[in-house]
Amino acid sequence: KEAISQLKAMGLRCMMITGDNRQVAKWVADEIGLDEYFAEVLPDQKAEKVKEVQSRGLKVAMTGDGVNDAPALAQADVGIAIGAGTDVAVATADVVLVKSNPLDAVSIVKLSRATYRKMLQNLGWATGYNVIAIPLAAGVAYGAGIVLDPAVGAALMALSTIIVAINARFLKASS
Repeated sequence: KEAISQLKAMGLRCMMITGDNRQVAKWVADEIGLDEYFAEVLPDQKAEKVKEVQSRGLKVAMTGDGVNDAPALAQADVGIAIGAGTDVAVATADVVLVKSNPLDAVSIVKLSRATYRKMLQNLGWATGYNVIAIPLAAGVAYGAGIVLDPAVGAALMALSTIIVAINARFLKASS
């Protein structure tokens, strides 16, 4: 319930695909706050349900642990297997949770978002640096008396790489 609450707070829709009957599925969905559920889904229909959700234009992260989940894990944009699950589910998934803790799915989303932000920061820095440094190194400002010695240019390029690497190291602190 806590994981669903946190995922929804991050703007994600939470759904369930289950082979259980509609009454049980509705009770569980209501109890933990799911946005939607699919009940009485046969094992070979799970991947079709994932496709159905994708056809709405949504990206799908599917969590599962069994042989029956493997096709749906493969169909999903991101397949997340429970580490204690079957070998085929683990082999099919993109991500494997070591523990069977639903809050680990929340951690995956937080880490992926923080990683994306960090990539944009580093790309912005590298682009900005190169937009200025490459023309200077090419002698664009020579007429204004600004000349960038090739050795200084090489040192600045190394410094730029170091800055990007240091910024990447802060990923853990920002996630």
